[in-house]
Amino acid sequence: MNVTNPITHANKAALVANPDWWRGAVIYQIYPRSYQDSNGDGIGDLRGITERLPHIASLGVDAIWISPFFTSPMLDFGYDVSDYCDIDPIFGTLADFDEMIERAHELGLRIMIDLVLSHTSDQHEWFKESRSSRDNPKSDWYVWADPNPDGTPPNNWLSIFGGPAWEWDAQRMQYYMHNFLREQPDLNFHCPDVQDALLDVTRFWLDRGVDGFRLDTVNFYVHDQELRNNPPVKTHESTIAPQVNPYTWQEHEFSKSRPENVAFIEKFRALMDEYQDIAAVGEVGDDQKGIQIQAEYTAGTNRLQMCYGFEFLSQPFPTGERISKVMTDFMEGAAESWACWAFSNHDVIRHTSRWDLSPEAQQLYLAVILSLRGSVCLYQGEELGLGEADVAFEDLQDPYGIRFWPKFKGRDGARTPMPWESNSTNAGFSNAKPWLPVSQDHVAKSVNGQASEPSSMLAFYRQMISYRQKQPALVKGTFDIISASETHIAVTREHEGQKMLVVFNLSDEAQAIELPDGTWTVDTSAPFTAEIAGNSAKLGPWQALFAAG
Repeated sequence: MNVTNPITHANKAALVANPDWWRGAVIYQIYPRSYQDSNGDGIGDLRGITERLPHIASLGVDAIWISPFFTSPMLDFGYDVSDYCDIDPIFGTLADFDEMIERAHELGLRIMIDLVLSHTSDQHEWFKESRSSRDNPKSDWYVWADPNPDGTPPNNWLSIFGGPAWEWDAQRMQYYMHNFLREQPDLNFHCPDVQDALLDVTRFWLDRGVDGFRLDTVNFYVHDQELRNNPPVKTHESTIAPQVNPYTWQEHEFSKSRPENVAFIEKFRALMDEYQDIAAVGEVGDDQKGIQIQAEYTAGTNRLQMCYGFEFLSQPFPTGERISKVMTDFMEGAAESWACWAFSNHDVIRHTSRWDLSPEAQQLYLAVILSLRGSVCLYQGEELGLGEADVAFEDLQDPYGIRFWPKFKGRDGARTPMPWESNSTNAGFSNAKPWLPVSQDHVAKSVNGQASEPSSMLAFYRQMISYRQKQPALVKGTFDIISASETHIAVTREHEGQKMLVVFNLSDEAQAIELPDGTWTVDTSAPFTAEIAGNSAKLGPWQALFAAG
C-alpha cells in the first residue's frame, strides 16, 4: 500500500460550500458490482457508475455512498480489503475514480466511500507481515492470542458468519480474531501504529476529493484487551443476524462496542475537520444497545456527524406504533444526535419484499422515511420498486448465505444487477453473463420503462424527494409525535418559522384521523391528495396529509 498522493483531486467548484450539507441529506447507495458494467466482464465498475450519474442526479439526491471498490480477493466482495489505497482491477483504476468524482461534483453530487477499518483481508501486506513472527514490526497490528491450555480458542467470541471468532495460525502458533470470515482478520486498535496507518488511508481519499465516509461496522473497531467471555443473551430475539446463527445467542459486551473506541473516532473527526465540508456516517451493528452507541459516537462536535442504525432494516413491520417507539427511543436516548435512516441496503432483504408492500404502500413508506428527523439512505433499485430477487442455490455468491442455506438465503437477493433497459441483454447491465443473474421480475421495472411514465415508481421517487428538499421543516426540523396507532402516525415538524403537520394512513382502508388544535392548510404541492374536514384528516388507503400551520 502506498499512501503517498502528491496530487489533490478535490475540484468541488460545482458544489455549494456547506459544512452542514449532511444534515437531512438524501444519500443514494451504490453496490458497484451490480450497478453498471462498462467493459463487458459481467461485473459493475467505476466507469459504469460515471455513465449512470445523470440518473442519480435526476432523483434529486444530495450524495452517493459507494460500497467498497478497493483491491480485494473478493471473498466478501470488497469488504475484505488487501490494499486500501488502490482500486481493484475489476472496478477500474484510480484514474477512473478521479473521473467519476469529478463528474459527480459537476452534477452537484457528493461522494461518500465505504471505509472498512475494523478488519482487512488476510492477503493484506500488513497481515502477511504480522503473521510471519511474534516479533516483527507489525506483530501486534492484529488481534493475536495464545490458546487455552487445552488448545481451544482463548474465549467464547463468535463470528457473524458462523463458528468461533478465532482461527488457528500455524506460522505464529497462535489464534487470530475475526468477527467475519476467517479470511478477514481484525485489526488491533490498541496499537497506535494501526490507528495512524488507518488515518493515513483516510487522508489519501480525502486528498482525492471524497466528501465523506460510510464507516463499516464502526462499533467493531476495539476489542476487550483482557479477552473476557461474552455472557449469554437474555432473549434470542435478534433484529439483525438470522436466528439460525448462534452469534445471536451472546451479549457482545467484550468483542465489540468498547468505550475505548470513542478516542479513535475523535481522531478521525479531527482529521476530517482539516478538510472542507466532510461528513461521516457510522454503521452501528448492535441489537442490544444500538441507540446508546449512536449517542456516544455522535455526541458534541468532535465525533461522527451521524450514525446508521438497523431499527428499520429489521423484519418487524413499521406500524405507526413501531415508528413512534423507534423515534421516541432515539430522541430520548440520543437527544443531541443525528440519525441516518434506511429501509433497504446490500445486507438485508429489500423492504418491498420484507414487508410485502404494494406499490401504493411503497410510495407511502418513502414519504414516511423522508419525513423522519434525520438523514436518509436509499438503496439502488429502490426507486424502481424492486423486490428481493430469487437466487437459486447454485447461483449464490454470498458466503453468508451458502453457510446458512436454506434457513437463511444470504444477501445475494438484494445484490442482483440493476435493470436499466427492459429490451436489452441482461437488462442493459452487461453484455456478458452477470456475476449474479438478472431477476426477470426486475426487468419489467427497468429504468427506461419507467423514465417517461408519470405514474411510475421512479417518477414518484423524484417527486417526493423534490418535495422534501423544498421543505426546511422536513429536512432539519424538530419532530413531535401527535398520535400513533397500528395503522397511522401523525407528527409535526418545525424549522425556522415553517411548521408542518404530517399524517400517514398506514393501511389499505380509508380512515379519519383527528388533528391537533390549530389552523392547518393542506399543501396541495405535496404528492398526495388527502383532505381536511373539520378537525380531522380524511385519508384514503396508503395516503398522507402534508399541511402547513
